[in-house]
Amino acid sequence: MKISLVVLTYNWPDALERVLESIAAQRRQPDEVLIADDGSGPATAAVISRWQSLLPMPVMHLWQEDKGFRAARCRNKAIAASSGDYVILLDGDMILHPAFVGDHERFAEPGFFLQGGRLKASIAESTRLLSGGRPVFAPWSDAHFHEFDGTQRLYAFHQPLLAKLKARSRNGGRVMSCNMSFWRQDLIQTNGFDERMEGYGAEDRELAVRLENSGLQRRGLKWAALAVHLWHNSRAPPDVDDMDLPNNRLFHATRTRKITRCENGIDGHVAPSQAPPHS
Repeated sequence: MKISLVVLTYNWPDALERVLESIAAQRRQPDEVLIADDGSGPATAAVISRWQSLLPMPVMHLWQEDKGFRAARCRNKAIAASSGDYVILLDGDMILHPAFVGDHERFAEPGFFLQGGRLKASIAESTRLLSGGRPVFAPWSDAHFHEFDGTQRLYAFHQPLLAKLKARSRNGGRVMSCNMSFWRQDLIQTNGFDERMEGYGAEDRELAVRLENSGLQRRGLKWAALAVHLWHNSRAPPDVDDMDLPNNRLFHATRTRKITRCENGIDGHVAPSQAPPHS
């Protein structure tokens, strides 16, 4: 099948450089890479331009004006421009294991979408990686294994057989769009991310609920689709579940009303530009 890899980025060209480097090292390379750029400046455009000549597959730069955190709209632009049968979502601060794309392909199955994790590198380890160090995919890597939104130490190495057994017995884990994959047609039918959701949080959980309301199941990946998350200051509010946050109210409505399709989504992007206006 044809795989589209969508990479979300915003003004961190050094991290994006390492991500694209890890994409180049994939054993099963994606058929196209789409950089969903939420309003970055010329330094990011320069990194992407250089890698467009280095990577063997098409690399598209989908840029939108910086009007705050609009990850939902940015990803929709890239999904609309994609041509693959299958879409992998990735954040621009995730350095990939060489089997990352192949693992998503291996576990792709009609009726399911996949949820991967992230090894949350320490500040010191992130500094080393940004300086060109090789990522460590092992239980002894310098990572925050105790954090609730990171991969546990037990799962911090690549083991396809264990991954296969775990995938059959587990439904999901924490929803994180930094490492997820879907059949493109499922995203089209549910209309992708709800673009009313701006600012940090809940846009990925809301999409997951709509997909589940449509009859799909979320399958968690352990010991597979490994990626190291580079440390940075979080934009998360003190309480990510605070119902005073507009995104959480939309998420709650989707869950309680069993909504399967959003109104403001992928279908609003007919022919998104492949290049930023400043490049």
